[in-house]
Amino acid sequence: MPITTKIRRQGGAAVMTIPPALLKLMNMEIGAQLSLVVSDGQLVARPVQDSRKRYPLSALLKGADIIRELNAEVGDAQDGDPVGREIS
Repeated sequence: MPITTKIRRQGGAAVMTIPPALLKLMNMEIGAQLSLVVSDGQLVARPVQDSRKRYPLSALLKGADIIRELNAEVGDAQDGDPVGREIS
């Protein structure tokens, strides 16, 4: 089913709106980036794939408890006065 939209001027740019139903069909949301190309006189819009891998917070914090324990175990070595000819 074709969807019709109108090109309008906003500032110095030509702007067209994308209806929410079309965004949903493309699995996109506001703020997503599109790659625009002209192929055989037709405008083709494709989602830009984000090259940055995204991690959930739980994955980023995985192992944080182990690091905290290791830091606590070597904490005594980080404190205290020099015992030899260390450079301070």
